[in-house]
Amino acid sequence: KVLPGPRQKFRAFAFAAMTQQVHPVAPCESSPNAKMKEKAAQIRKSFQRPKFWVMGFGWCLAACAGAANVIAFKSWNLYASHVTGSTSAMAFRLEGYHQGEYGSESLKEACLLVFSFLCGAYACGLLIDKNQVHFGGKAFYGLALVLNSSLLTSAAFIPGRLLPVCLVAAACGLQNAMCTSHFGAIIRTTHVTGTMTDIGSTFGRISMIYLRKGCRCSKLNDVERAEVGVDARKLAVLFGLWSFYFMGGLFGVYMENIIPGPPQRALLLPATFTGSVGLFYMACRQILKDYIKKLERERFEADLKEAQDVLAHMGHRLQDLERNDQSVVELDAEMGHMIEALHEVEADFENLVRTHSRILERTDSATSKPDKA
Repeated sequence: KVLPGPRQKFRAFAFAAMTQQVHPVAPCESSPNAKMKEKAAQIRKSFQRPKFWVMGFGWCLAACAGAANVIAFKSWNLYASHVTGSTSAMAFRLEGYHQGEYGSESLKEACLLVFSFLCGAYACGLLIDKNQVHFGGKAFYGLALVLNSSLLTSAAFIPGRLLPVCLVAAACGLQNAMCTSHFGAIIRTTHVTGTMTDIGSTFGRISMIYLRKGCRCSKLNDVERAEVGVDARKLAVLFGLWSFYFMGGLFGVYMENIIPGPPQRALLLPATFTGSVGLFYMACRQILKDYIKKLERERFEADLKEAQDVLAHMGHRLQDLERNDQSVVELDAEMGHMIEALHEVEADFENLVRTHSRILERTDSATSKPDKA
């Protein structure tokens, strides 16, 4: 109910500004160049690079998962987050069990690793009700991080082989489900098979665009530049995840040799990071929410001002064209820039309205509870 009113006002403002001198440029609006620029703006809108703090947090979680997985293998000769490998091992060991080559213990190991990872992801679904990073609603990010830390800490001290590695697998499942999707980028922090697949396919698309243009000896058009720009931003996010996962595994191997005691004591390092971040989030959640809302508001105001400046400049250009009968090529380029700015403003506006809607929903639910009582 909140969304239509503000959006209609925004579109009315944009329509009034754009149609103030629309008659002289009616043919230009339907030109192929204008359509191409609008399509390029839509492509750029399809992916927004996550904010730096979101990328940094995801990369650090990937490093923690890389360290935990390597430490688990060094300690118990089992990978904790390799659900694909554990599932294949279930089929392999089931066949070996029927042939008498393996006992039931090896089959039970593979089944429990998969089940533990699933239980961790299930616990995350209970604590976090969205698959996208947000700070509204009833998402318990802090509690999820503290639970992750508790699982890793327990695995560092519990004796045995199967129980501790299952605890690490549950921690990986919990962490991996925390941040599955953000701004159109698939973010997996406990394994890098999908990450490497996306890196390869994205780099292949970029290479194909340049190879196709190289064979024709022509420059990139607006749509191709937009596609290359979007894929390049995706590569930055994905390659960062893979790099931090690798560095976390390297760090875990060296720390396992340095820290005294059993090798699994090195799990205390990733546990300390996730636990500290979780406790900090639980203590400063409202401050973080206010700060992030302020950043979103400032970004929206900056994009709106840019759109207003572009629209005002368009009006002056239209008046000059009426008097001097000049070419509309420059005006066409300015229209493309204006469309991009309007798309950015609309995206920021929708984010603010969505946040405001969640706040109203929580307020309504909080006020309805006393009435029912």
